[in-house]
Amino acid sequence: MNNLIEIQNQIEKLQKQANEIRALEFDQTVQDILAKMAAYGITVRDLDGSKGRVRKTGVAGTAVTKQAVAKFRGPNGESWSGRGLMPRWLTALVAQGRTKDEFAIKL
Repeated sequence: MNNLIEIQNQIEKLQKQANEIRALEFDQTVQDILAKMAAYGITVRDLDGSKGRVRKTGVAGTAVTKQAVAKFRGPNGESWSGRGLMPRWLTALVAQGRTKDEFAIKL
C-alpha cells in the first residue's frame, strides 16, 4: 500500500503534468475563443459580467439592457430593487426597529 509521502509525490507529479498541458493548450484555447467572439460579434464589454442587465437578442451585434425596477425607497430618496443584499440605509433603519415594508413603493 502507498504511504503518504508516495501519494504526495504522485500528486506533485500530476500537478506538474497538468500545468504543462495547460500551458500547451492555452494559446490554442485563446485563439478558439477569439474566433468565436468574432463569429458572434462578442466584445470584451459583453463579457464584463455587469449585474442588473439582461441581454436580449434582437438585431445582430446589439444588446438591449433593462434595469431592475425600484421596489423600496428610503427617506432620503435612496432606492433598492429588492435584489441582492439589503442596502446599508435600509439595514440601519431595520436595526432601529423599522420594517422593510414601510419603505415599499406602492405600485
